[in-house]
Amino acid sequence: MSGTPKHVAIVMDGNGRWAELKGQKRVKGHEAGAEVVKEITTYCSNSQDVQRLTLYAFSTENWKRPRLEVEFLMKLLDTYLKNELPSYLENNVRFETIGDIKAFSKTLQKTIATVREKTAHCDGLVQSLALNYGGRDEMIRAINALKNSDSDITVETISDKLDCAHDVDLFIRTGGDHRLSNFLLWQSAYAELFFTDTLWPDFTTKELEKMIDKFAKIERRFGGLK
Repeated sequence: MSGTPKHVAIVMDGNGRWAELKGQKRVKGHEAGAEVVKEITTYCSNSQDVQRLTLYAFSTENWKRPRLEVEFLMKLLDTYLKNELPSYLENNVRFETIGDIKAFSKTLQKTIATVREKTAHCDGLVQSLALNYGGRDEMIRAINALKNSDSDITVETISDKLDCAHDVDLFIRTGGDHRLSNFLLWQSAYAELFFTDTLWPDFTTKELEKMIDKFAKIERRFGGLK
């Protein structure tokens, strides 16, 4: 049996649709979704076995969204990180990011760096936000970093150059769609995939717990017979 997943990755889909169903602006869905991020992170930080929680917060494709929505997401991220710093420290959570944050404003980059530095000593759960992240972009950057190397290119050397070197155990997507959407493509090679129709602002720790319990009963063979 699989036991508890060490690395949980989540595509947090459905914020905008959740708001629209309630007759609200899409940004209200993003605000509600940020609250769920806090709840899920706290739950995982209290788990004895979950070591890493990676959340798809802003993809390389999300720049295509309306300008005002993108600007709101940037402000929401900045506010979220500043407000969450005490909670990170209280729950012994180390904050990290994956993706290319150089595209963000200097102010947001500074906030990200500050929270990362102030939680660097925490040795509990690692919460990693995927920001301006795309799985293909990540692999291209890794390959470019290796192309002039004298060493052979192997699974290990590529993994070492990726933003995230940790394989995913449990991959969750909320919102009803059944696709990876360019998220942790390399790391999810042997992940167990869970899809739910629940929109992200309605996702609860109880639903996550049910998924983890189901994951624990799966026999993961990684291509072998046992």
